[in-house]
Amino acid sequence: MKKKLLSAVLAVAMTASLLVGCGSQADVKGATRGNGKVGVAMPTKDLQRWNQDGANMEEQLKAAGYDVDLQYASNDIATQVSQIENMISKGAQVLVIASIDGDSLGTVLAQAKEQGVKVIAYDRLIMNSDAVSYYATFDNYMVGTKQGEYIKQQLDLDNAAGPFNLEIFTGDPGDNNARFFYGGAIDVLKPYIESGKLVVQSGQVDFDNVATANWSTENAHARMDAIISANYADGTKIDAVLCSSDSTALGVTNSLMANYTGEWPIITGQDCDVANVKNMIAGKQSMSIFKDTRTLAAKTVEMVDAIMKGTEAPVNDTSTYNNGTGVIPSFLCEPVFADASNYKELLIDSGYYTEDQLK
Repeated sequence: MKKKLLSAVLAVAMTASLLVGCGSQADVKGATRGNGKVGVAMPTKDLQRWNQDGANMEEQLKAAGYDVDLQYASNDIATQVSQIENMISKGAQVLVIASIDGDSLGTVLAQAKEQGVKVIAYDRLIMNSDAVSYYATFDNYMVGTKQGEYIKQQLDLDNAAGPFNLEIFTGDPGDNNARFFYGGAIDVLKPYIESGKLVVQSGQVDFDNVATANWSTENAHARMDAIISANYADGTKIDAVLCSSDSTALGVTNSLMANYTGEWPIITGQDCDVANVKNMIAGKQSMSIFKDTRTLAAKTVEMVDAIMKGTEAPVNDTSTYNNGTGVIPSFLCEPVFADASNYKELLIDSGYYTEDQLK
C-alpha cells in the first residue's frame, strides 16, 4: 500500500511538472515566421527516440515555414561530419545537431562558424567547439536524480535494514549526457553504497565500468549475462538495476528473462519506448523517464525563429553546461516520471502513442 501511494503521489507531481517544465507546443505558434533553411543532424535511426526527435523537428520546422534538411548518420561519425558539411554547402542558416560523439565535430563546426551558420546542440552537448550558440535539452542531471530517487524510495533505503543488491547500466561514454544521467543517480545512491546498504555484487560502479557503447541493447544484454553468471547464478537476489535508458533496460530485461529465476528486480529506464512501456504494463520494467520530444522540438523551433530574426534565443540556464570553450546558453525541459499507474495519462491521453501501439 505504501508503494502504491508513493507511485500515485509521484504520478500527480510529475504530471503537473509536464505542464510547466518546458511549456506546451502552443508556446511557439504565435511566433513570427520567416523563410530559411535549417539542417537537422540526428545520430541514428536504430533507437526509437531519435526517429521521433527527427520527425517532430521536421514537422514543426516545416509548419513554421522552413526548408528542412533532415539526415541520420547510422551512428557513424564520418557520415555525420559529411552530412553537416553538405548542409553548410547547401546554404543552411541554422544547424540543429544531435551529435554521435560530442568531441568529433570541431573541424566541421569551425567551417560553419566561418560562414556565419548558427549551431544549436540538440539534447547532446557538443564539446570543445566555440561554434555552438545554444543548447536545447532536458535536465539530464534531473533524469538521473529521478531514477536514483525511485530506487531509494521503492527499496525504502532510509528505513529498511537491507542490504540490497544493485547493478548499474549507463550510456555511451562519448555522449556527454550519459555522465549527467549517471551523476544524478549516483549522487542519490552513493551514500547507501558507501554504507553497505546497497551492494554492487559485480563491483562495477565507476562510470567507465558501467558505460554502454552506443546505448546498445545488445551490449547491455551481454554485460548483464556476464554479471548474472559471475554473481547471481547461485540464486543471489538482484534487488534493483539502475538503467539510464530504455535501450539498456531492454537488454537487461532480456538477459534476466533468459538467465535469472529469482524475484524480479526494480528496473529503471528513460524515453518511454514502445517496447519498454509494454514491459512496464507487464511488470517487467518498473519505470521510465518520459521526455516529450514534441515539447523539446517546439522549444528548438522557437530558438531557430529567434536566430533567424537576429534576436537572442530563449534560455533558462546560463551556468550549467560548459563545453570546454565556455558555458553554452541552454534551455532545459523538465523530464517526468512514468510507470504503470500514469502512462495512459502521459502517453495516450496526450497523443504521444495510441492504445493500439501499446498492445
